[in-house]
Amino acid sequence: MTNPLCDPYLILTKVYKEGKFLKQSIAETPVEPLNKSRTVKICYGVLEKDGYLEHILGANAKKQPKSAVKIILKIALYMLEFMSKHDYMVVDYAVELTKKLGKEGASGFVNAFLRTYKIPPLPEKTDERMAVECSAPLWLVKKLRRSYKAEASQILNAPSLGLCVRFERNAEAYLQNPHTETPFKDAYIFNNFVRGDGFFAGDYTFQSVGSIAICTAIPVCGSLLDACAAPGGKSVLLAKKCKTVTSTELHPHRVELINAYAQRMGVTNLTAIQTDSTVFNPEFENEFDAVLCDVPCSGTGVINENPDIKLFRKESDIESLTKTQLAILENCSRYVKDGGLLFYSTCSVLPEENDSIVCNFLQLHPEYALNKPLSPLEHKETKYGLQFLPHISLGAGFYLTSFIKKI
Repeated sequence: MTNPLCDPYLILTKVYKEGKFLKQSIAETPVEPLNKSRTVKICYGVLEKDGYLEHILGANAKKQPKSAVKIILKIALYMLEFMSKHDYMVVDYAVELTKKLGKEGASGFVNAFLRTYKIPPLPEKTDERMAVECSAPLWLVKKLRRSYKAEASQILNAPSLGLCVRFERNAEAYLQNPHTETPFKDAYIFNNFVRGDGFFAGDYTFQSVGSIAICTAIPVCGSLLDACAAPGGKSVLLAKKCKTVTSTELHPHRVELINAYAQRMGVTNLTAIQTDSTVFNPEFENEFDAVLCDVPCSGTGVINENPDIKLFRKESDIESLTKTQLAILENCSRYVKDGGLLFYSTCSVLPEENDSIVCNFLQLHPEYALNKPLSPLEHKETKYGLQFLPHISLGAGFYLTSFIKKI
């Protein structure tokens, strides 16, 4: 039998040591097909519980183990604490993997640690305790408690409900599988969904609830600009109700992602262009009936789908992100026709990336008026927009608002 810690170790080493995103690491790592679902579950689980696992390690190890050993211990601890695996089996596999990696000298430590560790008490201070309980960085816990009070833990602990699939046709052929309905036409969340020929035929695509909600809030129009558009899901869906869609991206390989997406879904009224959305393009000035700025953000609303965000995102990132967000919104506002609409969205739950940006923009641009959109997806209404939260919005955390350009 293949050592069940081996494939998770190969994937998580790329995350912890090389700084790669989990989805990228899974995609590029050859793993045993028979047990791929178990491997993926372990990898996501370890990252989701990283803070808690660190808490156990810190309390039971006299000094921090080296990187490779630490990753093995985190995988083993996750399997022991959250997968109800037999102690002897996990310990034996962990020791075997340690030796296989040429770290024979550490095998005794791994064996002793996993046989004797104790669960330490949680910190007494509220913020520190929540950081451990939710396996979230302390800076994020403090920000969320300040903004959302008691809801902070619900936001951080909201589970992923599964994979959202948007159907172009033949949805009924798939609905015998367990699923959750969404308020959007032909969009369902599945516990398990195996990609098949229908994906490549354009019968369905994978698109997040948040992405679909944003598209639903944008009305039918003639010309639409989708800034920061990759991988192209929103552009493709909006092409169904807009005469033309122009999609822009900063990097060439991401432009190719948009083109490939449009081709797979049979969309022909979409043009993808490489450009920097913070830099003025005179050819776009006053050219579009609607502009969507789905800007780069902290990703704090989608941690349940991307647990590596908790590892990689730093508090210091927020200041530079907000500068970019406002720069994109200001620049793209110059592309809207008089009487046209400007949309702003993020996948963040932090007010400084959302309402604060909108407030600043309105102060700087009196030619625009706030024009809050509507959405059938449950949300909280803020002063300037709609805040969707993962524990009430089918697992989706994001923000959306819009403006109208005065005539």
